Amino acid sequence: MGNIISEITFLLQRMNWLSIIDLFLVTLIVFFLLRLVRGTQAVVLLRGIILLVILIAALTSLLELPAFSWLLSTTLPTILIALPVIFAPEIRRALEKLGRAGNLFSPDSEPDEIEKMIDIICTSAKRLSDRRYGALIVLERSDFLDEYVETGVELDAVLTPEMVLQIFFINTPLHDGAAILHGNRIRAAGCVMPLSSSGTLSRSPDREMGLRHRAALGISEVSDAISVVVSEESGSISVTHNGRMIRRLDQPRLRNILRAFFQTRAIRRWPVWLDPLIRFLQAPLRRKTKDS
Repeated sequence: MGNIISEITFLLQRMNWLSIIDLFLVTLIVFFLLRLVRGTQAVVLLRGIILLVILIAALTSLLELPAFSWLLSTTLPTILIALPVIFAPEIRRALEKLGRAGNLFSPDSEPDEIEKMIDIICTSAKRLSDRRYGALIVLERSDFLDEYVETGVELDAVLTPEMVLQIFFINTPLHDGAAILHGNRIRAAGCVMPLSSSGTLSRSPDREMGLRHRAALGISEVSDAISVVVSEESGSISVTHNGRMIRRLDQPRLRNILRAFFQTRAIRRWPVWLDPLIRFLQAPLRRKTKDS
């Protein structure tokens, strides 16, 4: 223990402003990596790996264990190769977000437009629930859903409760697929969504959780989209986001949940201390918009 304290003291004495910047950059990268995997299945695995690393570091520094140290030195390269395979879905999603970084600096939707969209969705979900019409409404956010739009019929229609009811009316051609919304427009209907592979629904005792609910969970696992699901068997309304499902919602609760999701995104998408940098990067976009 005395050696550890002396090494920490030695490192603190050698600190300078370059070392502080170096530590700040490493901390920033770790922070954004943790933000990317927050709420996913990788969090539990990552927590276990961190605890294992801390335990191994404590054992090797406090005790003389030559055989154990040799085992670690030989298996460490294999672990480093296995980590990208284990975290493949999270790495793919992070790279997709980096490739779409331009969306970070695009202006948010107006609060009035968001409120109008939420009102229409809540009204539509209530009418669908009363009539026992099964429905899957996917709300596109910063992650583009173009690949899923191509699997359905492109509409580019104005979002209204009547339009939503017409799409999900029983035995219509677009009834079984998902409707993808962007703001107050219906981009496409009859779209095929990826099915969830997390096993969350397989542990549920409820019979009404079918392919529509698995598709709603699936699209929330591969993007930041929000899905509103209406069960055809029971008429219950559910919301999925980030691989999680909130079930048995009435119209007021659905409204509050959607407001929380969209207002959180609209109010704060980055830390406060990044505001000057964001305003500096947004300035050319504003000038371009003003000139056009």
